[in-house]
Amino acid sequence: PRAGRGGKRRAGRSRAAPRTAETAQRLKRHRRLKANNRERNRMHNLNAALDALRDVLPTFPEDAKLTKIETLRFAHNYIWALTETLRLA
Repeated sequence: PRAGRGGKRRAGRSRAAPRTAETAQRLKRHRRLKANNRERNRMHNLNAALDALRDVLPTFPEDAKLTKIETLRFAHNYIWALTETLRLA
């Protein structure tokens, strides 16, 4: 038994191979769809977080939308500048 697991086996699905090729294909497709949905949700969450970050960064002109990398670089530099301002004050 591994540390932290207490030696108990996990209840749930069997790890046995699917019985038919059709079942295997169906399972493979199902897993791929689930992985695609997870990735889509991850990207939606990332884009929402970047949009929220863009809303609090001072940009000129106001209608210019920064790219993802520009947003991260700008945020990093802005935080550094604010930190320096506090340090020197």
